[in-house]
Amino acid sequence: MDSRKLEELREFVKICQGDPGVLHRPELGFFKEWLLSIGAYLPFPETKDFCAKAGQEESVKEEKLAQPQNSESEESELEIDNDGVIPPDEDAPQQMGDETTEVTEEMINQANESKIQAINALTNGELQKSIDLFTKAIKLNPLVSMLYAKRASVYVMLQKPNAAIRDCDRAIAINPDSAQPYKWRGKAHRLLGQWEEAARDLAMACKLDYDEDASTVLKEVQPRAQKIAEHRRKYERKREEREINEKRQRLKEAREGHERVQQEKDTKRQTGAPFEGFPGFQGGMPGGSSMPGMAGVPGISELLSDPEVLLAVQDPEVMAAFQDVAKNPANMSKYHANPKVMSLINKLSSKFGGNV
Repeated sequence: MDSRKLEELREFVKICQGDPGVLHRPELGFFKEWLLSIGAYLPFPETKDFCAKAGQEESVKEEKLAQPQNSESEESELEIDNDGVIPPDEDAPQQMGDETTEVTEEMINQANESKIQAINALTNGELQKSIDLFTKAIKLNPLVSMLYAKRASVYVMLQKPNAAIRDCDRAIAINPDSAQPYKWRGKAHRLLGQWEEAARDLAMACKLDYDEDASTVLKEVQPRAQKIAEHRRKYERKREEREINEKRQRLKEAREGHERVQQEKDTKRQTGAPFEGFPGFQGGMPGGSSMPGMAGVPGISELLSDPEVLLAVQDPEVMAAFQDVAKNPANMSKYHANPKVMSLINKLSSKFGGNV
């Protein structure tokens, strides 16, 4: 980078360190946006003077954040018929079989006996007894997918959908090609009002092994699931459009901020103000009051608008030599062989009649 620009950047950083509030000024909005995008922390000043000048922009942003977001209003537009939906069961998780159990033939026979007894209890309407017997069978033979699916069906009848979902998850993990776990998990999701999950499971059950009961429930939940999916797609489109518009607005503000800064910079250059802050300058005049014959001399503003002078004073080498000569005119002899330095000195000498 150009050494002059690095020096300007160094001075700007010093200003920011002394007064972080500078970074919140509207004209530096583009710079602030970039700092925030890389995770920088920008302390916000609480002085009344600054708030009066720069706090207006922040207050507007806070007001926007305080307003209800579009997403909430859009979500509230969705109305679903939740007839038949029940509160979730909050019982402790049921007992599962130990998958590491070494199952003997005798255990398999005992599990089959318990399964038959569980089915008979279910036929007689003894639901809790059926649960207990299926649990006994599961503990004896824990890797039989159908035992979990059967127990899940009883949990659905008891309106304990979460317990049914846990059993179906285990059954599907053991045998993902069995239709029954998907059917009962779909029915459990339907009891909870989880329409998309219900439709997905019931459709899978019918795909694996068509079931009239599963198909009937699928026809009930599918329109609601589709309605939710369509609403979500509509919301996602609006959210994406909003994000694109916000990005365009940020880019527009950044460009405008950059243009304002550039205009101010150009204005300062035209008026001589760019010399402020350079080493050896005070009040915009090269060398300040320590430079012989310069302070208060008529015509200095015309000189500083001379393009050749402007170019020369932006050269660090020329400025260093100029300050050296300003402190001690006898040092001019050191720069006779330097055309850049002598050009500026001669220009000043011709303007001020040899006083420099």
